[in-house]
Amino acid sequence: METANLAAAHADVTLWSLFMQAGFVVKLVMIGLIGASVWTWAMVVDKFVSYNRARKQLDSFEQVFWSGQSLEELYRTLSERQVSGMAAIFVGAMREWKKSFERGARSPIGLQMRIDRAMDVTLARESETLEARLSSLATIGSAAPFIGLFGTVIGIMTSFQGIAASKSTNLAVVAPGIAEALLATAIGLVAAIPAVIAYNKFSGDAGKLIGRMESFADEFSAILSRQIDERLQPRAAAQ
Repeated sequence: METANLAAAHADVTLWSLFMQAGFVVKLVMIGLIGASVWTWAMVVDKFVSYNRARKQLDSFEQVFWSGQSLEELYRTLSERQVSGMAAIFVGAMREWKKSFERGARSPIGLQMRIDRAMDVTLARESETLEARLSSLATIGSAAPFIGLFGTVIGIMTSFQGIAASKSTNLAVVAPGIAEALLATAIGLVAAIPAVIAYNKFSGDAGKLIGRMESFADEFSAILSRQIDERLQPRAAAQ
């Protein structure tokens, strides 16, 4: 009779009932993992939108840059806007270029180094923006299964204590407690799997975008190097 009553009390094994019947620690683990899962999907949407926008901006700038428009005219247009990506690298390099010539730059090597440094600083800032918060996806992907497993261990221990107190090994009595515990691991996997997939994908996407910006910085550095030679060599020869 007692076993039947216990079985009836644990007959409701829906996900909600399993959550409500779980102990405080297991509930806390589940809530944390659900929050991590929500954060993961918010990051997926945010990165998907921002990387698509960044890709379009790079395509648009490359089209304008290689269209034959003069560097001075393009700089005047972009310097009045809030730019990012290749445009930010271009503006940073041109700003250093103009400042150096306004101050009467004489050393081609020194000018080239300052321009390259300006582009490197801008590239590092743009790379940091692209890779922002990706580490949180990696953390969720690696930690969530173990956090869920911790909740499962606590839940199973509690279930065994309940079994010992009831002195019954009837499956109808044991199963709900075990199911509550295993639910924590399941939620951990639900949080971890999308996080790992998203991290791998977006890390690859960020690497490709950064690679494009690095290639542009190298090409633009070569262009400016030729122009520096054209401007400073006649001046040096005249002296």
